[in-house]
Amino acid sequence: MYIFETGRQDLKKVRLMDTELPLLAAGQILLSIEAFALTANNVTYGLTGNMMQYWDFFPSSNPKEWGRVPAWGFACVTESLHPDVAVGTRVYGFFPMASHLIINPVKISPNGFIDGAAHRSHLNIVYNSYVNVATDPLYQPDTENIMMLFRPLFTTSFLIDDFLGDNDYYGAEQIILSSASSKTAMGAAFLLHQNKAESGQKIIGLTSSSNMEFVRTLGFYDQVVSYDAIDRLDNAVPTVYVDMAGSMEVRSRIHHHFGDVLKYSCAVGASHWDAFGQGVTLPGPAPSLFFAPAQANKRSIDWGTVALNQKIGASWNAYIASAKNWLNVKNVSGGEGLEAVWQLMLDGSVDPKDGYIIGLNI
Repeated sequence: MYIFETGRQDLKKVRLMDTELPLLAAGQILLSIEAFALTANNVTYGLTGNMMQYWDFFPSSNPKEWGRVPAWGFACVTESLHPDVAVGTRVYGFFPMASHLIINPVKISPNGFIDGAAHRSHLNIVYNSYVNVATDPLYQPDTENIMMLFRPLFTTSFLIDDFLGDNDYYGAEQIILSSASSKTAMGAAFLLHQNKAESGQKIIGLTSSSNMEFVRTLGFYDQVVSYDAIDRLDNAVPTVYVDMAGSMEVRSRIHHHFGDVLKYSCAVGASHWDAFGQGVTLPGPAPSLFFAPAQANKRSIDWGTVALNQKIGASWNAYIASAKNWLNVKNVSGGEGLEAVWQLMLDGSVDPKDGYIIGLNI
């Protein structure tokens, strides 16, 4: 059994452990993790591991020093001591970066199950749920890689778009998204662009100079601006800032440039992981952390879970048709390959067209 861990205080510190698989207890199942996606979103999980409890999902044997960053992927039940979960069942869900995972399935239905492990009982059900591939309405065999790379990120994108619309865009006439080449930003921009005819906001993408051409070719943004040109943006227009990068330096420049014209500022991710920065007083509205499950819970109450999933599904199908045109999937096997990609993610040096799929069952 292979398990990849990172230093909780230093994400660049990593280790791959090779341990014996523990024996199953009554009611447990063994999942063989086939593959998982590695994106900047995983860096965010590590960066906010304490604040958002991401370290709690798959605790390390030495939790003071080491942590297991979660990832989204596919797994197959290879051993089962639960009468209602058959060997061979394939699921999509939240896993450690590892080759195997033992869970205690509860609330089992044709649609999947929840991990009822005691150490996960305080954590959000969205992350504790495992979807049965055989009955998943979003599953298509030829889009597994896209699902791993985009599905959790796109759900966040959908909820950002929905949250802003639910709040009448805070009266803004333009919406700025940083890290415009990130997968979550692209999904949000795609949806905001679709809603433009009704809402009318101008969609602006902030990105590095090296990514500007790629971001322009997407067609999701009305304007693409490099980080060094923030001061050229029109600061007389009511503006919303959606911070996908987590860069304190960029956030500070946005707040100082727009001041009280900035109507709302939220942080979604932290692809610039070493400059996340909190507790600093800035002009304009105080930045808030966007927590996607809170908006999902609200809409589950407003619309019902079935209707929410239908809305996400309709948007998802439209988006993946676009993603197929530019996505370059790279499959990586083994611990050394995983470590190399992880360091690329930390350094922010991944080509935005590339999507990394990792397998540790070697």
